[in-house]
Amino acid sequence: MLRFMLLFLLLLAAFFIAELLHPVEQWVILPFTSALAKVCVAIVGLFDSHAIAYGKILQTTRDGNFAISIERGCNGVEAVIILVSAMLAFPAPWKHKLVGIGLGFLAIQALNLVRIISLFYLGQWNRLWFDWFHLYLWQALIVLDALVVFLVWLRYLPHEREPAAAVAT
Repeated sequence: MLRFMLLFLLLLAAFFIAELLHPVEQWVILPFTSALAKVCVAIVGLFDSHAIAYGKILQTTRDGNFAISIERGCNGVEAVIILVSAMLAFPAPWKHKLVGIGLGFLAIQALNLVRIISLFYLGQWNRLWFDWFHLYLWQALIVLDALVVFLVWLRYLPHEREPAAAVAT
């Protein structure tokens, strides 16, 4: 357990530091966040033709031209970093780690799409509710999603079989 915690904290620190580096932000984080905004517009476009995306901005063209910017902490990357650090630190076969990371990434980003789209409409409807959901509810739910994914992943890991007890004759 001590090995897991130390490795988890080391990986967490390394990934968060890497995320802050300018080349990583320019070549990974910003393009990913822009793609996230485009996916949100594609989903919203199924039932609302008034949404547009440019860069990391999601905007409505109706009524007050309300817009939200998907910033650090809002793109789900931090929750993915926490999940990936935990899965890499845990003693499990690499095949299971890679599958867990892939499915975990998808689970976190799926919930994050719901988060962004709900905030997009909450902001158009009521700024007070937008602030409360943005600052309190959704922040906690995204991190909780990473924890739940990790716990579900642990549940499906293969368990080592205990050696059979010697049979007395």
